[in-house]
Amino acid sequence: MDWGKRPSKFLANKNSKIYMDLKDIIRENALPFLPAKCLFRCTSVCREWQLLIRTPFFVHQQSNSFHDFSGFFCQSQSSSAAFFIPLDPMAYGVPDPSLKFLPEPVDIRYSSNGLLCCQGRTGYKAYYICNPVTRKWKMLPKHTSDHGSDPAVVLIFEPSLLNFVAEYKLVCAFPSELDGYEFEIYSSADGSWRVSGEILFGTRKIQPRSGVHVGDIVYWRCGYNIIAFDLKMERSSLLYGSGGALAAMNGKLCSASTRGQVLVINVLSNAYTNTMQMHSEVRTWEERHRIQLDNSGIIAVPNYDPQHENNGVVFISLNGVVVMRSNESLYTHDLKTKSTARVAGEVAANARVFPYVNSLVEI
Repeated sequence: MDWGKRPSKFLANKNSKIYMDLKDIIRENALPFLPAKCLFRCTSVCREWQLLIRTPFFVHQQSNSFHDFSGFFCQSQSSSAAFFIPLDPMAYGVPDPSLKFLPEPVDIRYSSNGLLCCQGRTGYKAYYICNPVTRKWKMLPKHTSDHGSDPAVVLIFEPSLLNFVAEYKLVCAFPSELDGYEFEIYSSADGSWRVSGEILFGTRKIQPRSGVHVGDIVYWRCGYNIIAFDLKMERSSLLYGSGGALAAMNGKLCSASTRGQVLVINVLSNAYTNTMQMHSEVRTWEERHRIQLDNSGIIAVPNYDPQHENNGVVFISLNGVVVMRSNESLYTHDLKTKSTARVAGEVAANARVFPYVNSLVEI
């Protein structure tokens, strides 16, 4: 039999769509991974996209899909107004970078995955959690302890597919009347503050803006050493330090500093070396990166000094971008592409810098 002359048979219905339309591919596989500013421009493409981007499900999807470092908020100690410096002005941005949508002038205290923690300057100096993209905010209830004029707070927000509304914690290490530090925790799930029973005794002084969290452990720098507070166990400990800015990288605590024109990044390899026998060869920190900055265009990066806040490295983003300060300029070094670029100039030497993710996260 001559099968070659017989018409081919289609098992599928002739009207079925074997391939998705391009607009459907973009909608399903590209839109959730775009920053908020780009998505606002996409609402003018068509009515379907406009309605989609405004749905709670899409907002939840985008906040779980987009985590790229988008720029940084800056705030000078001599000025109450904040401002935003985007890495790409066309891609990233917020409608009110000065945060005037909040009910009072504030100081930015922390930034975490699209949310800012700010503190009011009047009354009992309430904390506010806000999303500068949507201009939505929530004022936290009054804390029970005295956190001081420059509180050592850390905002912990990790987007979860299971939670349509952001759940977060705010942890503050404050001086104890018993010569040490105590820890007060706010949970959005409970809507209240709670003082932990843990007290870290000693005369050490925490650097207020040095805090980071890795998983359920919060770290603050105190001189060359580090204070760790485990949220699950509610236990504190002291780690041998590695000079520099603290950050989370690949699920581990790291420390970045500049030595001359060299950028050095160390990763915490063993947090228990202070309990081991003397002369043990086990090291607390392991060097992960050593990068020469001579040909990067950076004129002078200050060496790490535990007595001063404004050292060479400002912070490291979750996607491996190191932000450094040199005089009144800010530079970025991408650990993946190994490229260095100047991203901002005329930033006051005393300005505080906070990393930011351009997210639609709902409070």
